[in-house]
Amino acid sequence: MTDRPYTDEDLRTEAARQHQLHIVHSNPRLLLGRMLDGPIESTRSDDDALTWDEALNCEQLNEPKNAIADLIRGAADTSRWAVDLGADGLQPDGHTLQLGAKEAGDDDSEQPFVRMHFAFHPTATDAERDRFVMELSKVIVRNL
Repeated sequence: MTDRPYTDEDLRTEAARQHQLHIVHSNPRLLLGRMLDGPIESTRSDDDALTWDEALNCEQLNEPKNAIADLIRGAADTSRWAVDLGADGLQPDGHTLQLGAKEAGDDDSEQPFVRMHFAFHPTATDAERDRFVMELSKVIVRNL
């Protein structure tokens, strides 16, 4: 028993709540301010990329700003997942495994039914990460 009136689980829960509130209360003006000096990834070549401010004038910035705000508002609340990953010392990775796209003729036949995202220990090499995701996908496909 500890002398504190809360557990480590309570800390994680509150951290996730605060993380989620930070995202939900994102202000469009603040979003625009943070966007201006950010690079547009598709323009990146080596270590250089156009920023939103360099590529677009004030009026042109409204459309991408609104689209980004919509994406943030519609994003899944992964606050607890993010807090738990950090507490466990894991790093989110770009690997995904997508299963079960909708049937042809549905609104979007490329819409996934399930998508898994991965997080690995920092010592996992790129090759180990690739191999793990590839082997897991083989196991899943064999057993569906």
